[in-house]
Amino acid sequence: MTPDLSQLKFDDRGLIPVVTQDARSGAVLMQAYADRAALERTLATREATYYSRSRAEQWIKGATSGHTQQVVGVELDCDGDSVLYRVVQTGPACHTGEYSCFHRPLMPAQDTGDHGLDGALERVYATITERLATLPENSYVARLHAGGLDRVLKKISEEAGEVLLAAKNGDRAELATEAADLLFHTLFALAEVGVSPADVADVLRGREGRSGLKGPKEVG
Repeated sequence: MTPDLSQLKFDDRGLIPVVTQDARSGAVLMQAYADRAALERTLATREATYYSRSRAEQWIKGATSGHTQQVVGVELDCDGDSVLYRVVQTGPACHTGEYSCFHRPLMPAQDTGDHGLDGALERVYATITERLATLPENSYVARLHAGGLDRVLKKISEEAGEVLLAAKNGDRAELATEAADLLFHTLFALAEVGVSPADVADVLRGREGRSGLKGPKEVG
C-alpha cells in the first residue's frame, strides 16, 4: 500500500522539516529536512532518510558513521507542514558525539512541580539510553554495560533481595532507597533489550479495569 503524501505541505524548495525522536526515551534527537523522495524512501525502507540543503542531495542517517536510525513510526503534524520520525537510534545522533543535537541549553530547566514516579522513570530511562549511546568514560552505565546483560540481571536479583529485607525490617527510608536501585537496574535491563517504559505502560493500561486476571501461582 502506497502512503498518501497528498496532505504534506512542502515549501517552495520541495522540502519539509523533520523532527526526529528517540522512540524509546522520547528525547528529541535532531531536526533536518526531507524532500518527497527522501520521505518515500524512509517509508519504504524504515531507514531514516533526509535531504541535505547544503549538498543538495539525499542522505541516509548512519550511512558513513554507523549511527543509524531505524524508523518505527512516521507522523504528520496538524497543519501538514512538518513530519516526526520516531526512531531506534544506534549510537549518538549528533555529529559532535552527543546523544542529541539539542544539548546546549539557553535557559535552565525549571522545576515543573512533577514529583511523581512516572516522570522520574522517563528521565532516568532517557539518561540510561543516552549513556548507552555515548558510553562516557567513568560512567556507571558504561561500566555495567561492559559487563554484559548477565551482570545487569544479577544486580536486579541483588536489589530485589535488598528490597525484601528493608520491607521486612519496616525501614521506610531504606526501602525507598533499595526500591529506587531496583527500578534503576530494571530500567537498565529494559534499555539493553530495547523495551521502553511506554511499552510497559501499554501493558499496564491494558490491564486497567479488568477483573479475573490470574495472579501468581499459589505456593504449596
